[in-house]
Amino acid sequence: MCNADAGQFVYRNVKRLFAIVFLLAALGARAQEIETSTTVVPIVGNIPGIGVRWVTSLELRNNTGAPVEVWMLLPTTAEAQAFNRTLGPNETVTMQDVIAQAFGTTTALSPLKVITTGRRSVTVHANVYPVRGDGQVLAAEPITVDYGPSFYPVRSLPGLAFSDDFRTNIGLVNLSEDKDATFVLALQRLPGRNVAVSRITLPPESLSHTSIQSLFPLITNGNDFTIVVETASPDTYVYASVIDNNTTAARFIHANVGLPVDVTQ
Repeated sequence: MCNADAGQFVYRNVKRLFAIVFLLAALGARAQEIETSTTVVPIVGNIPGIGVRWVTSLELRNNTGAPVEVWMLLPTTAEAQAFNRTLGPNETVTMQDVIAQAFGTTTALSPLKVITTGRRSVTVHANVYPVRGDGQVLAAEPITVDYGPSFYPVRSLPGLAFSDDFRTNIGLVNLSEDKDATFVLALQRLPGRNVAVSRITLPPESLSHTSIQSLFPLITNGNDFTIVVETASPDTYVYASVIDNNTTAARFIHANVGLPVDVTQ
């Protein structure tokens, strides 16, 4: 087991980093094509919340059977940064606070790209956990990782709530380098019956992480809602988090592909 504090490299100019890395690698490999695989964690961060601070832990495990180079990027941060290191066969890197340990930053919120040399990605495990002001660490919640393209023009986020007991945040991500992405969100209590509709356009390499009330201000409260998200932009990701206002327990919701199904029929 290794900790990321050892052998850490932080780059603030990502495009220059990749130009240098790929140039050297191409020269070393006699200009042969470099094969890589990309994994996306929809959201990681270290940010203040209501009564707690939300922190993301990360584990990288190389079970490919060969040494690999791994780069990690925070593509939607104001100063794009990158982390790079070599992982030997069966080597594992654990970071209890990926934002601080990999990127040297105290506060950030962004999707995370993990790029691995070779056909197979390293195994990635991510968890978000709240830390109280007195330092007490509360229960962690796993974050679903996308190991390949997960785009589908219609996705749904079930089990949402906003009331005195629960609050919900909605995440929309556009990882395109040069194109805007428009999302149409429909709030539903029953499949196919829209209660309210919202539309949001994100510029390239940007993130919207906002409360469900901000997207649907005319809806005051409710439980067991679903949001159907439609977009034609392929480099996009959608997620939600439902937080218990009494215990601060969080539940990460990965988007389902397609429209919600009416189980009563």
